[in-house]
Amino acid sequence: MRETQVAPAELMAAYTEANPRSRAAFDRATRVLPGGVTHEGRHLTPFPPCVTHARGARKWDLDGHEYVDYAMGHGALILGHAHPAVVEAVSHQVARGTHLGASHLLEVEWAERVQALVPGAELVRFTNSGTEATLLALRIARAATGRPKVLKFRGHFHGWHDAVTPGQSPPWESPPPGIAPSVAQETVVVPPDLEVVNATLRGDPQIGAVIIEPSGASWGTIPLPPGFLPGLRTLTASRGVVLIFDEVITGFRWTPGGVQQVSGVTADLVTMAKILAGGLPGGAVSGRRNLLEYVSLANGSGRIHHPGTFNANPLSAAAGIACLDLVRDPALQARCDRMAAEVRSGMNDILARRGVRGVAYGESSVFHLLFDARVTPGDPRSIGKVPEETLKEQRRMPTVSIAMLLEGIYLFALGGFLSTVHTEEDVTRTIGALDGAVRRLQGLLPT
Repeated sequence: MRETQVAPAELMAAYTEANPRSRAAFDRATRVLPGGVTHEGRHLTPFPPCVTHARGARKWDLDGHEYVDYAMGHGALILGHAHPAVVEAVSHQVARGTHLGASHLLEVEWAERVQALVPGAELVRFTNSGTEATLLALRIARAATGRPKVLKFRGHFHGWHDAVTPGQSPPWESPPPGIAPSVAQETVVVPPDLEVVNATLRGDPQIGAVIIEPSGASWGTIPLPPGFLPGLRTLTASRGVVLIFDEVITGFRWTPGGVQQVSGVTADLVTMAKILAGGLPGGAVSGRRNLLEYVSLANGSGRIHHPGTFNANPLSAAAGIACLDLVRDPALQARCDRMAAEVRSGMNDILARRGVRGVAYGESSVFHLLFDARVTPGDPRSIGKVPEETLKEQRRMPTVSIAMLLEGIYLFALGGFLSTVHTEEDVTRTIGALDGAVRRLQGLLPT
């Protein structure tokens, strides 16, 4: 399966022929699931692989293909699939009860670990997902400031609830389907420009919160300008606006303390998920005590109502504790960062040698691929020539994803996450796979 110069129809035909069981599973799924998937990020034309099991940095599909995995649980699995410490912790707890319907020590121990690692985490409130975490953070900010509006940045993803859905994709200012115009009006969408932010905050005193992916939009697909985070901290503090760092992906990955630790900028509230729960469902909001206390029953009639049947459930707490006990060692993140840098460097060497107008870029332990006629082959600096809209939209290129699958590499949104269990062999294989994919797509990529 290493043929070259495959036209799109032939590429799709080769993929379909190689994956009859995944195709059948997708056809079956379309009869019961909208679009045949349960998360839009897993959609792939003509159909996605149907995965049966995973271990370490590999996963296998119904047709028996083995992939080096860079989806890594959508970024949750910095320790890899089925890490022994997490498996042991969950296995031990499942026999003791999955839902106690009561307070338990694991939730306290989990929160103590978050408090020890995350800057400014005076209190912690658990949720079931990253979406729930950003939903709660915004509700806290509104209660604390008495201001209804939130400012967010173009292309930044904070989950799927109504307040954060506007501005996720171009056209930036148009209310997405299903979002009431009256709700969309409470979300102000701006570019990551400090002068624009300053003018917007000055001109609209109803803005009570600013929420941001501190890596830049979509885990760094659209990087932030240098110095943006310190400048944003100054602007929000001067106007009494609650600054929320959405560290659902970056938390415990950029460093044990996330982007806050790297940047030296401490937000008022931080939202977390993914690595937080060791690969099980779980999220959290941490931050200033006087803000988190709005969730406390002691706050009386002014409190925020926040139930949640599975908040800090024992299984997620056990997995989260096991994971955080390992990721508190910064050497773990440093190794992942080095591996990702090797992937990016090797990919850029391939693209430059092949004369393809594409680049691999990213920070920490992630990588993104971009193909555009405006970039210099293999030069990450040239992404500055590409508009935000293109950077956001090019996260999905089915032909590239299919070609990489045929080469044995499972990407996530035309990029991926490194883990502690990826090896030098995986890196070499991945770089070679991109070379094979480029050959398959000869004449289809910009040169």
